[in-house]
Amino acid sequence: MFKKILVANRGEIALRVMRTCQEMGIACVAVYSDADRKALHTLRADQAIYLGASEPAAGYLDIDKIIAAAKDTGAQAIHPGYGFLSENAGLAGRCEQEGLVFIGPPSRVIQDLGDKTVARKIMREGGVPIIPGMVCAESVLQLLTDEAGRIGYPVLIKAAAGGGGKGMRVVHAENELADACRQAASEAAAAFGSGAIYLEKFLKMPRHVEFQILADSRGNIVHLLERECSIQRRYQKVVEETPSPAMTPDLRAAMGQSAVDAARASGYVNAGTVEFLLDADGKYYFMEVNTRLQVEHPITEMITGIDIVRQQIRIAAGEPLGFTQADVTGRGHAIECRIYGEDPENGFMPSPGKITYLQEPSGPGIRNDCGIYAGFDVPVEYDPILSKLIVWAADRNQAIARMKNALSQYVILGIKTPIAFLMDVLASEPFQEGKTYTDFIATHFEGWRQKTDEADLAILAYIIDEIAGPRRPQTHITGTTGPATPWQTAGNWRL
Repeated sequence: MFKKILVANRGEIALRVMRTCQEMGIACVAVYSDADRKALHTLRADQAIYLGASEPAAGYLDIDKIIAAAKDTGAQAIHPGYGFLSENAGLAGRCEQEGLVFIGPPSRVIQDLGDKTVARKIMREGGVPIIPGMVCAESVLQLLTDEAGRIGYPVLIKAAAGGGGKGMRVVHAENELADACRQAASEAAAAFGSGAIYLEKFLKMPRHVEFQILADSRGNIVHLLERECSIQRRYQKVVEETPSPAMTPDLRAAMGQSAVDAARASGYVNAGTVEFLLDADGKYYFMEVNTRLQVEHPITEMITGIDIVRQQIRIAAGEPLGFTQADVTGRGHAIECRIYGEDPENGFMPSPGKITYLQEPSGPGIRNDCGIYAGFDVPVEYDPILSKLIVWAADRNQAIARMKNALSQYVILGIKTPIAFLMDVLASEPFQEGKTYTDFIATHFEGWRQKTDEADLAILAYIIDEIAGPRRPQTHITGTTGPATPWQTAGNWRL
């Protein structure tokens, strides 16, 4: 087993990986930029190595600096977290060359599955159902037009070299195709360094359902059940849950087997996620493989009791899986809400700045993977995710109620967050009924605005009063020993 691991990431995911490392008795090395000198992952690691300027290219995306930091500190392995270099075949390849262990799949697998058209070929040959469409990237407009006619409109333009919604466009008619292809190729080139694009059939109102897989180096592969990730904005996930409201035992067995088949067909090792689209008729289609730890992995951990990061580390160290598919069972229901530093009333634009006050939720069945603290400056240079709020309960209705209560306890002042937006999503009738499709936010929450009532204002006034400190003579309530709160002075609040 490793004695020291370098975590090539920042924020809540770096802290998440460090937590398991430290439980396993493994020392952790953090890397940090100018913007993260006082970040939690920098402060809590056993060692911290300065990378340089805040721009990602100058630090977290610089493979040479990451490799040098690992070798200089005596780290034996590198965990990439998610984002940054987590799906970069170049980093995995350099680790292989430098005698370091990359905690993830082999570089060849990352390379193959990172090209969406190559991945589609692998899945088709492996018997995994794929969305009707192209299996080769194309740049000639006439050929793309011919393919679109063959597939049938509407079609979805996708970037061959990446994901996360970059380079994606829906085209409903031939006269829209040329402009959409140019825009998609330009966006893909800026995001991934490649403007290669291809076309798929656009599925109306699908669900986004994914399966977590684990594969060791000895050919053992299991899936850890499904996650539904249909609540999205601009193809970015916002709310995830497991089990999926649409799942049946037969469908779960079929999709789970396809996920295992996908891992086997690609030669996969370590943790990964096989993503599918599920249509209204119960047919599912392979979409892509995320060759890394997913943001939403905690909900799988909550229902299965399996620490996925621990399994990643064990597999990377050459150990076999210690369980079989028959040992994997799910218990209860889990939901995750992503808490970003962004303004949902302004197109979800990033909202960097200083956290002036932080109150985290707590209680039974509540987990908060958090990377911030009061006084921390949220930088503008990085993805604005602040934390992930996860709840577990015996069933879906109880999990929804628990999440709503946890969100109501969560207070972050100084920047904008989507907490109120998320509360409205969970309270909505379509979500309560499990009618969660990928167009959910666009259909039900376009132009959302926060509703503020007197109770919210009273709580906010109290928090501001606590931050500011005493500014006026304190009144006391008979029978109490401390100063009155706004709730006490408002009336018989104890009743």
